[in-house]
Formats: sequence, C-alpha cells, structure tokens
Amino acid sequence: MCKSLESGVWSRESDSRLQTPDSRLSMNKEQQLDLYYFMRLTRSLEDRLESLLKQGKIKGGLFRSLGQEATAVGSAYALDKNYGDIVSPLTRDMGAMMVMGAQPREIFASYLARAASPNRGRDQNIHFTDLERGFIGTISPLGTLVGVMNGVVLAARMQGKKTVGMVYIGDGATSTGMFHEAANFAAVQNLSLVIIGESNAYAYSTPTSRQMRIENLVDRAKAYGMPSEIVDGNDAIAVYEVSKRAVDKARDGGGPTFIESKTFRMKGHAAHDNQSYVPKDVLEYWRSRDPIDNFRRHLTEDQIASREEIEAVEAKVEALLDEDQQWAESQPAPKPEDALGDVYADAGAKELTARRS
Repeated sequence: MCKSLESGVWSRESDSRLQTPDSRLSMNKEQQLDLYYFMRLTRSLEDRLESLLKQGKIKGGLFRSLGQEATAVGSAYALDKNYGDIVSPLTRDMGAMMVMGAQPREIFASYLARAASPNRGRDQNIHFTDLERGFIGTISPLGTLVGVMNGVVLAARMQGKKTVGMVYIGDGATSTGMFHEAANFAAVQNLSLVIIGESNAYAYSTPTSRQMRIENLVDRAKAYGMPSEIVDGNDAIAVYEVSKRAVDKARDGGGPTFIESKTFRMKGHAAHDNQSYVPKDVLEYWRSRDPIDNFRRHLTEDQIASREEIEAVEAKVEALLDEDQQWAESQPAPKPEDALGDVYADAGAKELTARRS
C-alpha cells in the first residue's frame, strides 16, 4: 500500500505525476487577487456559519471546506460564463458557486431557513440552483451529479453550444456505480466535461487506504480511456492552470478530463464530527500547507500585491459578510401556507391547499 494512503500525508515533491504551474506569473495581478478574494470569502463565510451554528441559529449540519478552498475556487475560475459554462459542486465547493455568482446572503439565508433563500427555507447548505448564473446545487447521493452533468453538456452540444461542464466528486464517491457509469458515458460520447476528483484522504471517517488499493484516483479514469492529471489541490494557481487546460480542450472538442486534486479536509465530515480519527501529526502537516496562508505569502513574497492591497481585499470580504449576514438574519421564516409552492403545478397546489383549509 502506498505510504501516502496509509498515513494521510502526501508530498508534491515526491509525486512524479503532479502537474505544477508553468509560472507563478501565469495569472495577472487582478486575477490572483480575485483568487484570494474568493478563497478568503469562502473561509470567512464558513467561520460565521459555524458561529451561528454554535449560537443555535442554524439547525442541521454544517459541512466546512476548510483546507480545500483552493480546489473549488481555482477550478471554477477557469470556466467562461460567455459560453454558458456550468458547475455542479459538492458540499465543500461553496467557493466554486460564489465564483460563478452565488451571493453570501443567499447562503446565509439558506442555512438560517429564511423565506428569502433561493430554496425558500426548505433546505440548507448550497442546495440551490441557478442555471443562468451557471451552477447546479449539490445532490446528496454522491456520484449522481456526474450523470446529471453528462446530460447538461450533451444537451448543450445538441443545441450547437460550446458549453463546458465542471463536476466535483470526492474520493469515496468514485467507488459508486453512478460515477463509473457516468465516467464511461462521458468518455464514449466525448463530452465537454471536466471532473474534479477531490482526494482529501477521508470519506467521512474512512481513510483512502481502506477504500481502494490504487495510489491515485486518476487510475480509475484510465479504465475509460479518459485523459487525467494530478494537481496540488492546495495551490490555487496550479489548480487554475490544470483546469484551464482541461476546459479549453473540452471546448475544442477534445472530450472529458479527470483532474485529481490532492488536498485535505481540515474539519470533520460535518460539525458534529470531531475528527478524532485523524492523527494529530497529519493535521499539523496539512495545517502547514494551508492554501490561503500560503497564497497570501506568495502574493507578498513574489511582490504581486502589497500588504495594504491584500488587507483591502480582506476588508472588502468582511464588509460584504457584515451586510449580507445582517440582511439574512432580518428575513422572516417561511409561512406554512407557502409550503406547496414550487412543488406541484400552481393550480394543483391551490386546489390542494383549498381542500385542506
């Protein structure tokens, strides 16, 4: 068994298949500050959600992406809305949705179960969809979204569009039947799909070494003749570059790509999970590779941005979150009589409501 699978520690220096950035200057200053903004926004928003959960204002689960922000943000940043590109995230890919246009107030309102939330207070997390902005809400049966996105990009191709779909899947979910059926279909049909495999060492509490005998998730893509790459998932620029190559290839008719993003989940599966099954030295190793801290260091040490410019980005994030949190908390709860809206056809909902009254 591969040592990295057994220990949960992976080294980019020792991985010969790793794709690294061609240049630290492959993105201009504005783009790099954009990456920092969205990663910082993701983490700060989740910090506030965790605080709301501890205050008892959120009922249900909170699934954090702590440590994985670079994967979600860097990959989605490679998409182009002008072509109608679309993402379908996992629970820990809130950053990808915000890159595509989802707003913190919508996420606050969803977690707080407010009537003004996109799902009208019926669900939490990022379980909402906006095709115009380019995202499909996560689906809890993991692996399912790969098949859904096959349909999305196939339909786009039939309409003569050059839309690229990007779908996220965890290491555990690559063992589901739906993933394998959908991956094979995408390859056979040469679909414009980019699959981001988030290899974060654990599927809930099950380590990768007890899920599979292979060393890398990309080995599973080989069975379907699908091109694949491995990337340091804690390096936002590296993730962007490998994703941009895959997106451009797909748009030009080159078919799907599987990208394995080596990263780590720095919190338990959800807020109720204390992560006691993860060795402390593993957590310390990954803490030293924090994607946001390291990206901030890159911006200053490589003289991409001044400390003042970085602090201005951070201030912008906090100001937006202050405003959106206050707005969401001021919104009313949904009315019981509105429960059937957007569930049945309008006429049927009115008739059923009248019959019950």
